[in-house]
Amino acid sequence: MTVLVTGGAGYIGSHMTLALKDAGRSVVVLDDLSCGFPWLVPSDIPLVRGDIGDQALVRDVIRSYGITAILHFAGSIVVPDSVRDPLFYYRNNTVQSRNLIETAIGEGIKNFIFSSTAAIYGEPETTPITEDMPHQPISPYGTSKLMTEWMLRDAAAAYPDFNYVALRYFNVAGADPQLRSGQSFPRATHLIKIASQAATGERSHMEVYGTDYPTPDGTCVRDYIHVSDLAQAHLCALNYLEDGGRSTAANCGYGYGYSVLEIIDAVKRVSGVDFAVKLAARRVGDPAILVAGNERMRSLLGFAPKRDDLDLIVGDALAWERQLQAREAKQREKTLANV
Repeated sequence: MTVLVTGGAGYIGSHMTLALKDAGRSVVVLDDLSCGFPWLVPSDIPLVRGDIGDQALVRDVIRSYGITAILHFAGSIVVPDSVRDPLFYYRNNTVQSRNLIETAIGEGIKNFIFSSTAAIYGEPETTPITEDMPHQPISPYGTSKLMTEWMLRDAAAAYPDFNYVALRYFNVAGADPQLRSGQSFPRATHLIKIASQAATGERSHMEVYGTDYPTPDGTCVRDYIHVSDLAQAHLCALNYLEDGGRSTAANCGYGYGYSVLEIIDAVKRVSGVDFAVKLAARRVGDPAILVAGNERMRSLLGFAPKRDDLDLIVGDALAWERQLQAREAKQREKTLANV
């Protein structure tokens, strides 16, 4: 039984690939490498470069490798970009996912796990957020993901052998503890990534967007989950489906949050660097508080976190950032040596 990981050369997808490999599962990666990096994929795992919307290619991959399950991570995730260019997000996240789902069902794939988001909830009136709360996204990014969930829901109703789990991420952070992977995209908008770049000198400063939210210190509060724990949650979801579980959606978070200023303080404390912070206006599409109600992930899927500690998450992110700097320095040396 072989698992196909779409977007497996990206941040979360590469950690999923590692988790599957560590669990002794056979895995194949499909990635167009627009935001991913081939060096994040272990050399003994097949990496197919291509688009998830290319149905002929996906069909060939499924048949050639004997794929029995798909874990779908490929897509665009920057909320402000989705506001500026919504049609790109509806094509890249929704239309392409529609093609992937159709191909999967046509090829007899029974188990499908989708990388969804807490952005589908919009600005909930209460917290923690449970899965049955209203879905009212306030950005095209959130809507593009919700539309994919709707397609999966309707497909599962129409095709009884097809089941899915949609995992709704809150804020993902950290890096593989063995430093085999981490957040490597230079334009990443993840707060802990940005703060780590400021702490390691890659940025002259970082900005805080909005200090007038209805929260204890006026900055946004988010539920942060370690990326390795998130990968384990996907393994739990895959086992759940393979054991006969029915289609569902589940929040992925630890059930409590930290404010932007608390995260910055943690990065300064762990790194020992007092980097510059500038205050800026609110961004479009940023709810004040997003904290997961995670009972379904724990009870139904059997997930138990192992790295639920902010300093641990920050420490792993910083270690990865320093390793990235060393890697880039080596590449520059090689380039200069060949000039």
